[in-house]
This record gives sequence, C-alpha cells and structure tokens, in this order.
Amino acid sequence: MKRTDRQTTTKTLADLYRAIDRRHAVTITYLKPGKTEPTVRTIEIHELRTASLKVTKKGISGGGIVIIAMCRLRGERREFALSGVLSYTVHRIGYVLTMPENTTYEPPAPQPADDARALFFYELARDQDDADYRPRVKLAQTDTRLAA
Repeated sequence: MKRTDRQTTTKTLADLYRAIDRRHAVTITYLKPGKTEPTVRTIEIHELRTASLKVTKKGISGGGIVIIAMCRLRGERREFALSGVLSYTVHRIGYVLTMPENTTYEPPAPQPADDARALFFYELARDQDDADYRPRVKLAQTDTRLAA
C-alpha cells in the first residue's frame, strides 16, 4: 500500500498510468468530499483526465485530476478525484469489467435538400465553434508574414 501524502503526485500518476497500461486492478482508500470516513474500492482504471474549471460565486473550483474507472463493488463507471485518494495498492489482477460505451451522441437532424438558404443555415449550425468566424484581415496567398 502506498500513501499519497508521502509521495509526489507525479509518482502516484506514474503508478496509475502503469496500472492502466498493464490492465491491473487498483485498490484505493478514498475520502469523498465533505465526508469524514474513507471508503475502500477496487477499481479498474480506464482514463485519467483533468477536470474542467468551474467559476462560482465563491471563486474558481475544479481543475484537479479525475480517475475514470469501473468500480468492482458497484459494477459501474465511477469518477474519483485524485486529491481524495489517501492510499492505493496496484494488484496483478487483470480487468474483468467492461467499460460501457458512450451514449451521449445524438445524430444530427437530416439536412434540407430543397432549399439552398436552409442548407446554408444547417451547415452553420452544425459547427457551432466556427459559425461566427470572420477573418479580421483579408489573407493573400503571397503574404508570408503569417507563415509558420
């Protein structure tokens, strides 16, 4: 058992990434936010990612590292904050649970085939990030100032 308060976050992450690569189960002692009693879970880690920042009235929160794993106790996908892991043990036991597929994909509405204006707005709405893009400067092919 390795205690996270006695080693660097880099060492903890290296051990967890090694467990992902080798597909080894990990037992963690985890303290949920706002709780006083830790829980012990055996998990099968599938991903480590950084959490998004949230701006609230109290300030900025989030941005920590999140462990995405299958919990062997519940048999379902769970997320654990790395900051809540008190200790962990990497086992040589292989994975036995399968990660569920993402179900958040929604197919787009069918494109209009009869109206050119409707098709134009359909294409703009399909890519929200670029819908309002307008170049500030007219770019010419001979302009070499912007070359990478």
